[in-house]
Amino acid sequence: MHYDEQEDTQADLIARLIGLAGGTQNTDLLKDIIKDTVGLIGDDTSRGDIKIINSAFKELRYAFRVFAPYRHVRKVTIFGSARMTAEHRAYRQATRFARRIAQEGFMVITGAGPGIMQAGHEGAGREMSFGVNIRLPFEQTANPVILDDPKLINFKYFFTRKLVFVKETNAIVLFPGGFGTHDEGFEALTLMQTGKGNLMPLVYLDPEGDPYWDEWEDYVDRQLIHRGMVSPEDRNLFTITDDLERAVREIKSFYSVFHSMRYVRDVLVIRLQQTIPAWKLDKLNEDFQDILVSGTIQQREAYPEEANQPEIAHLPRLALKFDRHQFGKLRAMVDCVNDWNREEGKRLPVMREENGTSDT
Repeated sequence: MHYDEQEDTQADLIARLIGLAGGTQNTDLLKDIIKDTVGLIGDDTSRGDIKIINSAFKELRYAFRVFAPYRHVRKVTIFGSARMTAEHRAYRQATRFARRIAQEGFMVITGAGPGIMQAGHEGAGREMSFGVNIRLPFEQTANPVILDDPKLINFKYFFTRKLVFVKETNAIVLFPGGFGTHDEGFEALTLMQTGKGNLMPLVYLDPEGDPYWDEWEDYVDRQLIHRGMVSPEDRNLFTITDDLERAVREIKSFYSVFHSMRYVRDVLVIRLQQTIPAWKLDKLNEDFQDILVSGTIQQREAYPEEANQPEIAHLPRLALKFDRHQFGKLRAMVDCVNDWNREEGKRLPVMREENGTSDT
């Protein structure tokens, strides 16, 4: 059989298989997945490599299914040391923070282990908690709060687990921790700095009287920013505080006007909870012209390409041709958007940590 004919036959069989399974609006993507799977035969892929693909696929499929019923509930991921006991002040603070953020309607995601992870689940409660556990030869069995809960997921691979952490969350809060905590924090920063992940609140929360993250920030300032390895504006991507209520406000205020963002062709589309006044739009164009490759920031309705999300079709949008480079300054623009509460007709305080004061 000629190669093109073989390709056509294979495509027809795949389409029929999807149809027999019930069909879906995502047929085009599923065709690609099945086609790539069949392609492993021609690639002479080793059995070991196929095992990795198979396990990763199964883990992700299961995780997406667990999170699906809660996709419209915002979530906060908590990271921190697995080795802290209930007597440690960071443990107590993590418990209080998780309780407060759950009271604000956010669910909590942790790695499901002991220490700060258990503290997060204790504070939020089982009903408001997800556990994203990793199977290790030591540490860690799921903590008793989330053990046997249907919202507990056990992963074999760190990379699938880390993908789920970032994909499913709307904010990240880090308490003092070891290599794993720093790894998660730096990865979140890298994803936002490079535009490979969504902008979201990233809060480093020190226990009162313990400058753990303050000293980490000194390192970032001296060794990274001072040497020109990251931009000063990248400090907008995170907040450091020892004030629990300030951490809660940082997360809540980020979603006070901002809803979500995506690209439509070469245009960045920022969905909003409410329209912003004309003077505010003018101010955004004045202050953030340098992050545009052309044109201006415009307020508009949804693009036709966004039709696959009808539940947010009614939301107003900001559309801009962003340079896809200055993400720290883009975060500053989002803070500026959130700085306006149209219903109260006044500016909201923007809680940023650079100068230790609110912008009023």
